[in-house]
Amino acid sequence: MARIRIAYVGGGSTRAPGTMASLIAQGERFAGSEVVLIDLDAERLALVQTIAQKMARCRGVDLTISTSTDRRAGLADSDAVLTSFRPGGFQARHLDERIPLDHGVIGQETQGPGGFFMALRSIAVMQEIVVDLEAVAPKALIVNYTNPVNIVAQAIASHTSIPIVSLCEGPLYSPAMIASAAGLDPDLLDVRSIGLNHASWSVQHRYAEQDLMPLLAEAWERLQGDETLPLRERRLLQIAVAMGTVPNEYARYYFFTDEMLAELRAKPTTRAQDILASVPDYWAHYREQAERDCPELDPNRSRGGIDELELAIDVIDAIFNDRPALLPVNVPNRGAIPDLPDDLVVETFGYVDGSGIAPLALGPLPRPVAGLVKALGAYQALAADAAWHGSRREAIQALMANPLCTSLPVTEAIYDELAAAHRAYLPDRLLRSP
Repeated sequence: MARIRIAYVGGGSTRAPGTMASLIAQGERFAGSEVVLIDLDAERLALVQTIAQKMARCRGVDLTISTSTDRRAGLADSDAVLTSFRPGGFQARHLDERIPLDHGVIGQETQGPGGFFMALRSIAVMQEIVVDLEAVAPKALIVNYTNPVNIVAQAIASHTSIPIVSLCEGPLYSPAMIASAAGLDPDLLDVRSIGLNHASWSVQHRYAEQDLMPLLAEAWERLQGDETLPLRERRLLQIAVAMGTVPNEYARYYFFTDEMLAELRAKPTTRAQDILASVPDYWAHYREQAERDCPELDPNRSRGGIDELELAIDVIDAIFNDRPALLPVNVPNRGAIPDLPDDLVVETFGYVDGSGIAPLALGPLPRPVAGLVKALGAYQALAADAAWHGSRREAIQALMANPLCTSLPVTEAIYDELAAAHRAYLPDRLLRSP
């Protein structure tokens, strides 16, 4: 097994203990390796380090776990860099969600104006990380979970020579969610989806050697009036049957736009506020576990559960240990999806091994949704360029390419309000001139 140095930017976050639990669960594949936890908060870094060291010792895993608040020092000589951070924290996410809603536009972490400003903040930090890596670890692979993962990867892939793969479990859990809603066993699914992150659609959909789509249509006939079925699952099932392809769960923002907007505006709190209310309990749980000889994370009191970023560990294992795997990835298209530009970062299944990541050619996009995906792809490319070197004008042009932004005056107003709110995290070129 390869001895490698993994730098984890965001190693003091609420997700970090669960991520370290994922790594330690596969720890025998990384025997003798080092993990450097990097974050701004030394106290939380120390807490995550304590939990991880104790978990590793109790499981007999040979890992060195260190910490650093000096990002460049922590990145030095790294082989893989796991990035999972949130500039501005959940307070910034709350603004991303609330301000668009106040203007009558969907406010969401990765979609529409909220997702755009998350991209602007995230890419500003990633530019600094790239400068650090070029100086101290130019051959390192970035394994990214920072949202919006597609736009972040697009910016890095388009403007640097640093290799990057962005990851999301959506192609795995969205089909499973829809199958469960239809009363089917998710373990019997064989679904392959292609497109963009949070905008992928199935091109292969099998269930126990049968075509899944007729089974979903039968379930929809039976369940469409069943109000005990959660609204999210009901909508996704309806989209799947109507379009003839299994959607990612984020499709509901584009196929039920008015309904989603009304529900989000009627809700007294944003999703960020809901998470913030749980954060003190997460850290209380982590402090409790840090006192134990053998910490055991409670999935109900851990941000994201206890197997966080497991897909990242799978990718690192496949590449550095040359252990071939077929995994959902976000990488440059390179002709895998003929409907989309070769240099566009796409979400598809890729063959991952010691030679890298090869996206599979699974066919063209399903025709009923190809137009939506192409529009979101154009937005993605414009957003990545605007974040990397654009002006306020170019940023607004990018945002107007997003299908959720339909009014130029409203979009400009949202942009300027969000830019002012996030001024501390944005380059001056993206701000309104005085």
